[in-house]
Amino acid sequence: MPEHAAARTPGTEHAPLTPPPVTAAGRRTGLLTVLMLGGLTATPPLAMDMYLPSLPEVTRVLHAPAATVQLTLTACLAGMALGQLVVGPMSDRWGRRRPLLAGLAVYLLATALCAVAPDVGVLVAFRLVQGLAGAAGIVIARAVVRDLYDGVAMARFFSTLMLVSGTAPIVAPLVGGQILRVTDWRGVFVVLTVVGTALAAVVWWKLPETLPPGDRHGGGVGPALRTMRTLLADPPFTGYMLAGGFAFAALFAYVAASPFVVQEIYGASPQTFSLLFGLNSVGLVITGQVNGRILVGRVSLEKVLGAGLTVIVLAAAALLLMASGAFGEAGLVPVAAALFVLMSAMGITLPNAQTLALLRTRHAAGSASALLGTCSFLVGAVASPLVGIAGERTAVPMAIVQLAGSLVAAACFVGMCRPWNTRTGTEGGGTPRSSEAERVGEEN
Repeated sequence: MPEHAAARTPGTEHAPLTPPPVTAAGRRTGLLTVLMLGGLTATPPLAMDMYLPSLPEVTRVLHAPAATVQLTLTACLAGMALGQLVVGPMSDRWGRRRPLLAGLAVYLLATALCAVAPDVGVLVAFRLVQGLAGAAGIVIARAVVRDLYDGVAMARFFSTLMLVSGTAPIVAPLVGGQILRVTDWRGVFVVLTVVGTALAAVVWWKLPETLPPGDRHGGGVGPALRTMRTLLADPPFTGYMLAGGFAFAALFAYVAASPFVVQEIYGASPQTFSLLFGLNSVGLVITGQVNGRILVGRVSLEKVLGAGLTVIVLAAAALLLMASGAFGEAGLVPVAAALFVLMSAMGITLPNAQTLALLRTRHAAGSASALLGTCSFLVGAVASPLVGIAGERTAVPMAIVQLAGSLVAAACFVGMCRPWNTRTGTEGGGTPRSSEAERVGEEN
């Protein structure tokens, strides 16, 4: 299989849309496509990270406890998880563009309503809808990449997307902190609405359909569920999915707890928190580019994923020791250094886990992408309230959740993927092995 997906056979092309569909000659995506797909995958960090510096203010203004305010993050994350289960199979049946544009429209409406929420309960509800609709951008962006690429090329493209989508966590908290200088937390959602509108307009005009009618699946809920069941019955696919999902739990424990850890425990300002958060995101972007430009194609994807999980486990263990006082009273600098290492390792862990899972199937990319996203966001949604269970004055819960998530991720990778087994791995750094999920996908 070449790095780019093989050309379509005669008869599978479809009538031109506006813009026209991708053909074999046009599969080398340009910068605009990278930016569009990166923007769609940046929807969750943009929707959550720009809002993070204002969490303490929301707690005070809406007279709600920190654990309840953190549910606004949990609701958005849970919505993104559940929404992907619906949108993924829809995109396999009706193509990528129509479900994507519908989801973006609802996402914009829900984001605008968040800006006028009168209390925390209503805000949680609107954030849930925001997440449900925002799932379209996440799941379909991954499916589009699977439509266009295979093997090493797919791994490299995911790393390129990390460069674009990784910019959102860098910029979002910085912008959020500056917004709080001139307005309150409601202004954050106004900015999110404006940015989302611009992205939706570009997608409407410029993103082509990548799934021709000849490659789409018929049927309704039943066939979709059977496809997902077949995917989950493939141990390596499920192992990569769980490894990425629990690694994401460690990441989201940081996202949910860091505003309180950095600002309340260590006394940093919202602007300082934003700068530290951005620095960690820079580390994630840099390692993502090292992964795509240097490691992929030279080192097997399984080895790189294993190394990333190992670093995450070690960084989480160091954070737990510091938070529990094993080294005495740790200041902000060593804690921030450990968080930087943990976040940077995500740059080689998450894209390779996604790539290895998607290599297990070519004919149900939407459903496979939905399962990957749902697992990650559901596990992250569970991790979010746990980090605040002991209040706002200790970082121990955050460190425990991070260490537990990373250990489970490593165990799933070793126990289910068996990276030493050449029959379930990849060849040449990325050529997929055959799987039962792939064969059933071809039959469907």
